[in-house]
Amino acid sequence: MMRVRSAWGLSTKIKLLIDQSVRVGLPGHCAFCMGMTPLAAPWCEACFEALPWNRVACVRCAEPLARPAELCGHCLRHAPSFDVARAPLRYEDATQALLQRFKFGAQPRAGILLATLFARSREGVLPEALIAVPTHPQRRRERGFDHSVWLTRELSRQLGVPHLRAWRERDTPTQRGLTRRARRDNVRRAFRVASGLPAHVALVDDVMTTGSTLSALADACREAGAQHVEAWAMTRTPRGI
Repeated sequence: MMRVRSAWGLSTKIKLLIDQSVRVGLPGHCAFCMGMTPLAAPWCEACFEALPWNRVACVRCAEPLARPAELCGHCLRHAPSFDVARAPLRYEDATQALLQRFKFGAQPRAGILLATLFARSREGVLPEALIAVPTHPQRRRERGFDHSVWLTRELSRQLGVPHLRAWRERDTPTQRGLTRRARRDNVRRAFRVASGLPAHVALVDDVMTTGSTLSALADACREAGAQHVEAWAMTRTPRGI
């Protein structure tokens, strides 16, 4: 078993090194269409505008909506523990492919692009600390790296905000295929955060589906002293998924 894990980790490190070399060696190309970009920009204007921006969404959980509204029906019935969610892109088309290249293909250029798109789209006062959603140990072993921690560190670098750690108290089954209620029950009291958190923190994950995982982590952050908790996701799944 140790040999398998070591080989997987080495394979992932090689992928990361190769992707880093390609990213440095091919500046000035759009990450989406590979066309030329001015001043070594990471994307061209046409592709940037064509991205599935999550502009009409619930102000509390960032769920994409068909028309403008303060809160979605889910938040009116069962509000999450975080105060506000920020998810600038919907998880579809180009951003879905980008996230999958990062998460399952271990391509750091894709992760940097996701973090950059998020950082450039966010508004308002910066939090005092960022906290990554702890990845399930099995998922971490399968991918060879912790994607949420990676994104949090990249956002920390870009925004100049320190990042702190959270822990999983227990290994929870995958959320895939569960109902909203089952998702909430699955991750209830699954996380722990060291006491003495600053008042304003932001939780970071790659994609938000129902927000149950981020809400459970927000509960732990409030117990550790946080007063205002934001949920940051690079992408948000469309309604009905």
